[in-house]
Amino acid sequence: MGFALVGAAALAISSPAVGQSLAPVGYEFVQAVKGKDAAKALQILATQPPGIVNTKGSDGNTPLLIAIGRGDEQWAGFMLNKGADVNLSGKDGNTPLIAASRNGMQQVVEWLLGLGAKVDATNKMGETALIAAVQQRNLPVVRMLLNKGANPDKTDAAAGYSARDYAIRDGRSREILKAIEDKKPKTAAAAAK
Repeated sequence: MGFALVGAAALAISSPAVGQSLAPVGYEFVQAVKGKDAAKALQILATQPPGIVNTKGSDGNTPLLIAIGRGDEQWAGFMLNKGADVNLSGKDGNTPLIAASRNGMQQVVEWLLGLGAKVDATNKMGETALIAAVQQRNLPVVRMLLNKGANPDKTDAAAGYSARDYAIRDGRSREILKAIEDKKPKTAAAAAK
């Protein structure tokens, strides 16, 4: 399944009456995504407001995060096509970009970046997508994130290390360290300007 952005007009679906609860339908939608039930998901999307795509399940994850978590590029593309929020975090504060970087989903990372995902957003441990990609030794994703301006010197709260620090500590990541070193860090003088 290819990924194509759907225009805003195609996503304009009538809103529910004020005060109408979407909880049961939202639960059904999350269950349809978990069960890969495309017919049910499409039926719910056709009859509910566009925001239903961002419903969080009982575990705190959105359908987009569920798809990314299981490494399912097709469902991730489907969720993005239906207007899923590219910056909406789930449990542990992971954003779709962090989750896709951790799972090595290069195509999904590219889509997320193209749709405006915040490249330096952090989860509850202070990890960024770049830190996750470095930890997974995923050079193509590291390069994509660096090219979009990811900060290799932003430290996490877990160990106080940055993506650069993790690359230095892992002797098997020479190419990743080189990619990071090729991106000039901000000097104190440049940052003061």
